[in-house]
This record gives sequence, structure tokens and C-alpha cells, in this order.
Amino acid sequence: MHTLLKRTMPLLFALLCLAAPAAARQSDYRVLSPNKKIELRVGTAGRVSYDVLVNGKAVLRDSTLSIDIDHRVLGLDPKVLKAVPRAHEGWVEPVVRQKFARVRDAYNELRLEMEGGYAVVFRAYDEGVAYRFETALPQTEVKVYKEEAAFNFADNYTAFYPQEESLFSHNERVYAPKPLKDIPPAAFASLPAVVDAGGVKIAVAESDVEDYPGLWLRGTGGNGLGAMFPPYPLKEELKGDRDFKVTEAADYIAVTKGTRTYPWRLLGVAERDGDLITNQLVYLLESPSRVQDTSWIKPGKVAWDWWNANNIYGVDFKSGVNTETYKYYIDFASKYGIEYIVLDEGWYKRGNVLEVVPDINVQELVDYGRQKKVGVILWVVWKTLDDQLEPALDQFEKWGVKGIKVDFMQRDDQKVVNFFHKLSREAARRKMLVDYHGAQRSALMTRTWPNIISTEGVRGMEWSKWSAEANPEHNLTLPFTRMFLGPMDYTPGAMLNAQQKGFAPVFDRPMALGTRCHQLAMYVVFESPLQMLADSPSNYLREPEAMEFLSAVPTVWDETRVLDGKIGDYVLVARRNGRDWYVGAMTDWTARELDVDFSFLPEGSFKMDAYQDGVNANRYAGDYKKVSGRADRSTRLKIKLAEGGGWAAHLRP
Repeated sequence: MHTLLKRTMPLLFALLCLAAPAAARQSDYRVLSPNKKIELRVGTAGRVSYDVLVNGKAVLRDSTLSIDIDHRVLGLDPKVLKAVPRAHEGWVEPVVRQKFARVRDAYNELRLEMEGGYAVVFRAYDEGVAYRFETALPQTEVKVYKEEAAFNFADNYTAFYPQEESLFSHNERVYAPKPLKDIPPAAFASLPAVVDAGGVKIAVAESDVEDYPGLWLRGTGGNGLGAMFPPYPLKEELKGDRDFKVTEAADYIAVTKGTRTYPWRLLGVAERDGDLITNQLVYLLESPSRVQDTSWIKPGKVAWDWWNANNIYGVDFKSGVNTETYKYYIDFASKYGIEYIVLDEGWYKRGNVLEVVPDINVQELVDYGRQKKVGVILWVVWKTLDDQLEPALDQFEKWGVKGIKVDFMQRDDQKVVNFFHKLSREAARRKMLVDYHGAQRSALMTRTWPNIISTEGVRGMEWSKWSAEANPEHNLTLPFTRMFLGPMDYTPGAMLNAQQKGFAPVFDRPMALGTRCHQLAMYVVFESPLQMLADSPSNYLREPEAMEFLSAVPTVWDETRVLDGKIGDYVLVARRNGRDWYVGAMTDWTARELDVDFSFLPEGSFKMDAYQDGVNANRYAGDYKKVSGRADRSTRLKIKLAEGGGWAAHLRP
């Protein structure tokens, strides 16, 4: 049940004005976060601008915003008619518990209603700040030509910046640290950029994107980052079955309604690096669920075929994209209580999802899976699906398919953002989960459409099939950067593990960089309510000890505690599901010792099964040791991680 408990009251005490008492004459306003650590100073003299202070220190100064609608720029020379303060405190209970069973939703708000039929709404949360435009214009339809969002920082801070090469992108980038002044205007990036503002981390992102293009960032050559947006597509051309490229673009970014709210522009604030992992600002700012009955939405793990190239062995049939192979996946999933299997590329003929290849019988697989309590998810190219949407989804529903994995959008202009919402709605009507690959923006919609069970837009383990770029150093940036946006389908679970010297990218028999325990820990550290087991079932069946952990570890969490962490270096996370706790630790290429303080546990004794890097894991990355014992609130443990290493534990009362 999706519950939103609200308690709003007039905000007389937490919003303090800095200038004259009459709002119409006033040009400066102040909004404090509920805990009073974050301060938003808003100015309206000449244009709308704001500063952000954390613990009294300015981290952003004179940041500006405006929007050009039908060649009228809102936000310049503003005339404030009314300043409306408001405080809100309540709780949100997510349908799909990505981090917590309950999320506190508390903020102080200032709504500036302007002459000319628009308003700017500012909010300060303990987790950060946000603003959005709202319009009530007489025109039924308007064109948005430009939106300005200048995030001007107080100094030449360092940004973890996911620089892109093209607006046609899977958004699978490296979050590389760069001084702000070294990012030229031509260097643009997807989200989020995480800025180290003198120890405090600021994550620049957005939320509640609908009927509008996605926000991208660009450098300014100074201490700031600016907004850019994909233009509205006028002409598109399909290459093959999947690369649907814009060949002609408009000089505007959106065609939309005259009366609407626009997406939130937000700055997540984290005093400790680990607070980026538990920060729920993006989720809180999304529109509430539009799915009435959510009882059918079931998170879980999924046995995946594509990464391991269907390398199953020890069987009496030819492995490949055929019914026998997927029955083997179902048998494996059933043995270990894994909820789903996915049929990835090859089950239908390219360009027509209604034409199944002769070697596959989808109905037979769905029926077989139903007997074994394993659901079937089908991979599809987005454009092929969109062209056949109603008949394809109706056929999937008739078969009894549990979900779809949708791929290769590679865009987030207004048309593709609208596709995300349309497909999520139509899939929900048929009680189907959606896992979006091939773009990032759908990660910002999981509260609105809780059937969006996971999203990609991340440089995940598939990259190990062709490069060494999905490595531990990269893996240790992701929890603090990409994961800030929402679920992250990294697709972990490699049973062939390699250190740097022994690694080679082998497309059809892949291995992963880092140790076995590095992989196991990903199931605790990386959030994905639909979490893949990417390796071959044949390899997992040879690893019964590892499967004890992988079969038990959940994909959703009632509570999350970040015990320690430093962006790009290491992380130590504890998560609870029911009464069981799981702990995951990961390190980059530096071997290190970490102290685990179990004081997060409730009273009582817990049985602990821990998986630790073996003494030779620095040479043979698959070397690990399972250690069993007991732990309680007073337990303190020093764990050793090999280079590229990890540590994972399951604690039960």
C-alpha cells in the first residue's frame, strides 16, 4: 500500500525574510531546512537568483534560473505578487523499498507568485534544496525555447563529472574528478555531477521529469555548471532495428501545456560521502504513484543469459537461444528461489516482437516457469516495441509474461521521456514490470511508476566483455554518484574473477575485475530491486557456498546504514530486510582494512556467515573463505580487503 501521510501547516517560524515585510516590495528571502543546517537565500532584484549555505558556509553563490517560453523569459525582471511560505512534514512508504520502508518527507517551502502567470517554488530539505517553475499561461500550448539553470559554486571545487560524447548515448559514463574551471562549455555530461565543495558533497540532479527533455550539464570554464537540454526532434531516422537517431532538430526544447509544473532542479547535500547513498531527495521530489493496485509488483533476482553468452555445460542439448536452454535457467532459478529469468536478445526476429524465432516457445516457457514459481521477463528494443505497442503488450499479457526489459533508447529528448511514461503506464495496466536499459532518465520515475523495477544508464559489468573499464575503482564511484538518481542495474554476479594482471576482455566467456567477494558485496551495496545473476547457471551450480549467500540476499531494504565510505575508494554498508541484516564492503585497487562496528544491530545475538577475500585473492581473485560465527551490538571486527576486494555477511537472529 502506497501511503503518504501529510501534515502541513502555515510556515511562520522557519522562513525568515531578510528585507522589508511587504512581500511585493521585498527582493530577498530566506528558506531554512528543517534541521536549520542548510540555508537557501533567494533574490529577485533584476532576476531570480539564489545562494546555498551549509552550516553557515556558502557553497553556491548567485546561481540563476530562467525559462524562455514563446520568447518571453520568465525569471528576468521578476515582479513578486505574493510570497507564500509553507512547511510540510510527513512520511512516504515506498511501494518498492529501495533503501527504507519509510522515508521522512520534511521541507520548508517558499512559493514566489510572479506577475505574468508564473511562480517559482523553492524548497529546503535536510537532504538538500530544489526549485521548479510553475506556469498558468492563457495559451493551451507553448514552446519552450530555452531553460537556464546556472549552478554557480563558491570556489573552484572538484566535480565527479560523467562527461558524454553525444546526446545520443546509453549514459554509461565514468565519474571522473575534474576541477570546475577545467570543464569547458563544450564538455557536457549526464547526471549527476557530484561536487566536492570543501568536504561537503553536492549532487546536481533533477526530478519529476515529464513532457519535457532531460537535464544535461555543461562546463562554464569557471566555478559553475550550466544546464543544457536535447532539442525537440523534428525528423528521425532508424538505422537497423535500434538506433533511432534525430536527423533534424527544432530551435526549441519542448512543446507543452501553458499550465503545468516543470521538473525540479535539485542539489543533494551530503556532509559525509556515505550520506549520498542514503539521500532520498530525488525520490521525494517525484510525483506520487499513479499505479492504484500495486500488490502484484514483486521485486526479486533474475537469472540472465546475455552476459554469460549462454555458456551452460554438462547438459545433453545444444545451449543457445532455445526452449531447452531457458528451461535449464528456470530449473536453476527454481532450485535457489530466484524469482525470474530473462530472455534477452534473440528470442524474436529483429524488427518484429510478434515473430518469435522457431527455437523458442514463449508460452511453453511461461507455463513451465509458473509450475516452478519462476516468472519470465522479455527483452525488447524500444523502437520495435513502440511501433507495435498495443498488440505486443497484449500478446505478452496473454502469455503471462511478468515484465519487459526495454533497451537502446539512447535519448532523453521530450519524445523519449514521454515514451517512458507511456510505456510504464501501459505496462502497469497489464501488471508488468519494466526494466529500462539504454538510457538513464527513467531512474527518476520509480516513485511515480513503481513498476519501473530497475534502470540502467550505468557503466556496468557488461563492459568487462570488451574492456577493463568496469573495474573496482569505477565501481567505488557508483554508489556515491549514479546511484543517487535511483536503482542501478549494474548486473553483478561474476564467478570468473580476475586481478589486473590476469584479466582479458573475452566477449563470449567473460570475467570480471576484482575479487569474488567484491562481486558478492555488490548485492548489498548496489541498489536494484530487480537484481541480476549475470553468470551462467552452470558456473553457479559449481559454487554452492557462494549460492548460499546469493540465494538469500534480498533486493529491497527496510533500513540502510552507511558505516563508512569515501567516494572512489571504499564503502561499507549495512542493510536490513525484516529481521535479517546484510553487510557489504568494497574497495578500489588499494588493499585496506576496515573496522566494522555492529552497534547498528538490535539487542540479541545474531548468527553471522561472512565471506572474506582469501589470503591469495591478490593473485587468484576467486580465492575466498566463508567464516561462520556470532555477532551482537558490542561486536567490533577488523576486516581485510584485497586489492579490488570485498567482504559480505548475512546476519540472522
